[in-house]
Amino acid sequence: MPMPMGSISSKFLQSYGYDLILGSIAAFYVFMAPYTKVEESFNVQSMHDILYYRHHLNSYDHLEFPGVVPRTFIGAFLVSILASPVVPIINLLGFPKIYGLVAVRLVLGCVILSTLRFFRFQIRKVFGHQVEAFFVLLTALQFHLLFYCTRPLPNILALGLVNLAYGNWLRRNFCSTLSFLIVATLIFRCDILLLLGPIGLEFLLTRSIPFCKAFKCCVGAAVLSTGLTIFVDSIMWRRFVWPEFEVFWFNSILNRSSEWGTSPIHWYFTSALPRSLLVAYPLAMLGTLLDRRVAFVFLPLLSFVVLYSKLPHKELRFIISSVPMFNLCAAVAASRIYNNRKKTLWRLMNIVMLGLFILSAGCTITTFMASYNNYPSGYALERLHHTSHSGNSAEAQCWVHIDTFAAMNGISRFCEYAFPWRYSKEEGIPLEELHKRNFTYLVNEHAFVDGYKCLFSEAGFSRLRLQHGFPPIVLEKEVKVYVHEKRKMKNTMPKEWSGC
Repeated sequence: MPMPMGSISSKFLQSYGYDLILGSIAAFYVFMAPYTKVEESFNVQSMHDILYYRHHLNSYDHLEFPGVVPRTFIGAFLVSILASPVVPIINLLGFPKIYGLVAVRLVLGCVILSTLRFFRFQIRKVFGHQVEAFFVLLTALQFHLLFYCTRPLPNILALGLVNLAYGNWLRRNFCSTLSFLIVATLIFRCDILLLLGPIGLEFLLTRSIPFCKAFKCCVGAAVLSTGLTIFVDSIMWRRFVWPEFEVFWFNSILNRSSEWGTSPIHWYFTSALPRSLLVAYPLAMLGTLLDRRVAFVFLPLLSFVVLYSKLPHKELRFIISSVPMFNLCAAVAASRIYNNRKKTLWRLMNIVMLGLFILSAGCTITTFMASYNNYPSGYALERLHHTSHSGNSAEAQCWVHIDTFAAMNGISRFCEYAFPWRYSKEEGIPLEELHKRNFTYLVNEHAFVDGYKCLFSEAGFSRLRLQHGFPPIVLEKEVKVYVHEKRKMKNTMPKEWSGC
């Protein structure tokens, strides 16, 4: 006898309801802010090239713009393979390539959220359904984890493996925990070593795993992951290379990462964690006092952030892999407060917690609005595509020069249109020389360029300002990007000019 539709839908929601909540929020972020920034540029350009150029390596972006240090192609290959069935459909329907970027970001989000689902299942088995529910609520109320989970950063690719490690940690499968962390370290982010060290040390001190067994697991995972990345990336970079070793040498040995700015030693604890965790920040610390099991997972995470604080260059994305486990610690505390809400002291704590939930939601909305306005170059180029009628002929080619600032703030190869559009992000051209190069359009950060007239400008997020009245926080914007058109256009550029 077939099951009633109500029972089927109820069972589906019971199994996948939390995934639908988190997935819907992540997808909303993708559709509302599809563009990417410089931190994501390598993997974004690599995914584009794998999907559209395939085996024609000479056309790949990384050979012309290699960046400061090499990165691995393994994550780009994985996501591109999963997204490859969608691209022919996009091309067949005549949609612009920006839909391809949406597709690869949605695929990446599905991969990361599926690993979070595995971690969440282990939370349910160890701590119960209520802690799992609070874990989902805390994650949904936070901005950064769900916003970043669809962005192809090396930190996010590593996060997927870290989530699997966390899940195996709760399952007490310590060998798999160490193996996943080693793969993440050697292929995607060498700094996961700062997480692997405290976790591995705790395993040995608590005798959770024999040293010999841990050594065998670590060596096996290290040999396989190192061999894989060297084999794949040496082919793609056309030289013998182990990308994450070069990153480690650049950042840690040479300490060159400080050239991109430095922050005080307390920055992760006073800025990054409060912004990323929100209400989970105080709850996570409370959870260590309320449940002995939480202390054993909290201390290695705390050590990870403390060790990372020693490096002068700091960014929130560097410690984003700690957020899921901090959320577990917070969920345990939230569940305990909720269960005891009828007692006098706990009732007050419950009211404060509910107020912090509302405040967290407001902070997330504000942060999203700021991020939505943080990709001015992508919006400017899209507006140019839709408003330009240059040449008054289908045969007229439109040559667009994109300067370094514009390329870093929203533009990638996924933003390109087909003929008659042509693109260049050639660097080092003096401003006064641009009119001699016969570019049809310029997308850059300069308000005035000799030989060009400004068509329009695009504003971007500047800062948050507090004010009396409602709303208490105002987002201020300022002009970031200008689009210029050449006063006298000559189609003299070579047709085989490569895109950006």
